[in-house]
Amino acid sequence: MMNWATFTKGATMSDSLWGYQPSSGHTVGADLTGYSVEATDGGIGKVDKHSDEVGSAYLLVDTGVWIFGKDVLLPAGTVTRIDTEDRKVYVDLTKDQVKESPEFDRHQQADDPAYHEQLSAYYLAYRVM
Repeated sequence: MMNWATFTKGATMSDSLWGYQPSSGHTVGADLTGYSVEATDGGIGKVDKHSDEVGSAYLLVDTGVWIFGKDVLLPAGTVTRIDTEDRKVYVDLTKDQVKESPEFDRHQQADDPAYHEQLSAYYLAYRVM
């Protein structure tokens, strides 16, 4: 199966968006399922699923009742810190940025290249690199 990295042509800013930042404290293989997810201005939900796949790492966040049960796919590059003791993942996005993000359709594959392109365009607009 081809992953997102297969569809990129050379290194781009979006490459770093789909991988954990070295300073985040992420350990490959760590199970983040159930961790609380914290935006810069408060909680946004819990990790429902995650991927460590190189070039395609992400968190699938169940926002619960906060935004009417919307699921959002957050590229791993948005993770700034993982606190394993408190079981929290911190992202460099505001609650509004997450709320306005492209909706994730559970019937759509999380590794769909077209969906990744849509998310990359959205989240890269907020990146300071």
